[in-house]
Amino acid sequence: MQIAVYKGNIKGLIFIICFRIAHFFTKNRLLYIIGSPIWISYRIIFRWIVGIDISEKTKIGADCEVCHGMGLVIHPAVVIGNNVRLHHNTTIGMANGKIPIIGNNVIIGANCVIIGDVSIGDGAIIGAGSVVTKSVPQNAIVVGNPAKIIKYRS
Repeated sequence: MQIAVYKGNIKGLIFIICFRIAHFFTKNRLLYIIGSPIWISYRIIFRWIVGIDISEKTKIGADCEVCHGMGLVIHPAVVIGNNVRLHHNTTIGMANGKIPIIGNNVIIGANCVIIGDVSIGDGAIIGAGSVVTKSVPQNAIVVGNPAKIIKYRS
């Protein structure tokens, strides 16, 4: 984990450390039972009080950055790659029994909705307020409702 990305974002740093600790205790049934006070505390503090609804079972890659976090809701089955930046009031969830897969080096702006059987390609940027219901190619920048490609990163 790169602490430097959290400079000035102590809440995001505390969240990701607590998430990683709680996530550790989901590796097998014995650890889940032993670590129950830890993941229960995580749920109470972050999901109920702070408003970051990310299950301790969610698979999040290395160096994920949570910016602000309030109103962040992610379905437990979603897979998030490495170096992903997540902004507040964003929902990443299931639709029709399918879940999104987020690639590496993705930036997801504030107030976004990403739902259904979509994949977000490596290096993509999802603009603030976008609603993504179709897959986004690598290095694409998408905005709007519904999200449309406006250009590609170079």
